[in-house]
Amino acid sequence: MLAVFKRELRSYFQSPIGYVFLAFMFVFGGFFFSAVLSQNSTKIEYVFSSLFTIVIILIPLLTMRLLSEEKKQKTDQLLLTAPVNISGIVIGKYLAAFVMYLIGLCSTIVYVIVLATFAKPNWNIFLGNFLGLALVGGAILAIGLFISSLTESQMIAAIGSYGIVLFILSFDTIAQKIPVTAISTFLSKLSMNARYTDFVNGILNVSHIIFFISFIVVFNFLTVRVLEKKRWS
Repeated sequence: MLAVFKRELRSYFQSPIGYVFLAFMFVFGGFFFSAVLSQNSTKIEYVFSSLFTIVIILIPLLTMRLLSEEKKQKTDQLLLTAPVNISGIVIGKYLAAFVMYLIGLCSTIVYVIVLATFAKPNWNIFLGNFLGLALVGGAILAIGLFISSLTESQMIAAIGSYGIVLFILSFDTIAQKIPVTAISTFLSKLSMNARYTDFVNGILNVSHIIFFISFIVVFNFLTVRVLEKKRWS
């Protein structure tokens, strides 16, 4: 797993993808933070809520090539026959993408430190937002990795990730239009938006943390199952 993790993390810095991702995260984060400063505000949550949309757009860039490129280059068979279990491959690739994502997200730490030099930021709000966006990003990464395991086209992997993520984020809207209470309630319980909103407000709810971690585990498990099927086919 460690070898896969190092290889994938290194590959981000050997191609434009890693630099493009970090550049957009830093530029947009800096832009949103400058808007906060221009209003003489300490509301760091504005930066996070604005970055939420950017994260949804950028994360598929990190995951679209993780497994689809292996399949296209015919290196997936070599990887699947290597002396490492499938779970190790999936976790190694997932963690590499997650670390890249966290590097981009850590720019917000600089912003709150700058705020702390002339005002007293609300640390609970900052920690809630940071953790919330990290968990949402982790869940989207797991979705993207799963989609990448299904195709050899990076473009299809990226578009598929966007489609599923947008579909899941629309659960609240869909639930409101479904007259069947049981289905409506079920979709509401799967809503990411409502749970993320609590993080934005500085509310640390353990059930929300467990929800996002479970989401990550389920999609990584599905990715493992896809690769196991390929190994024995």
